[in-house]
Amino acid sequence: MSATKTSLPTLTDEQRVAALEKAKASRVFRAQLKKDIGNGTVDIAGLIKGELGAFSEDEAALVNKTRVLDLLKAVRGVGAVRAAELMNQVDINERRRLGGLGARQREALVDKLSVD
Repeated sequence: MSATKTSLPTLTDEQRVAALEKAKASRVFRAQLKKDIGNGTVDIAGLIKGELGAFSEDEAALVNKTRVLDLLKAVRGVGAVRAAELMNQVDINERRRLGGLGARQREALVDKLSVD
């Protein structure tokens, strides 16, 4: 079985600049989201449950593409170790993104957060 190599498409300068701006906007949005989780403006349980009505369609897509571990670490009083423990207790891979969680995983994680 031979693997075929495909090269990345060649981007024009305008396309490259647009892609860089989009990536920067994504990073800025995620940083603000984590800051809002930390100060309590955004409810982490609501995000986990999938309550994304306050976000635009593009923002909701970015939220769903954010790693669960990063969101948990943003919660006040939950550091890297505690977030990893929570993920392990609920049997969620550390690389899992919010949009990739199943209903049972979401429910179990919200339960763990409300207990602790």
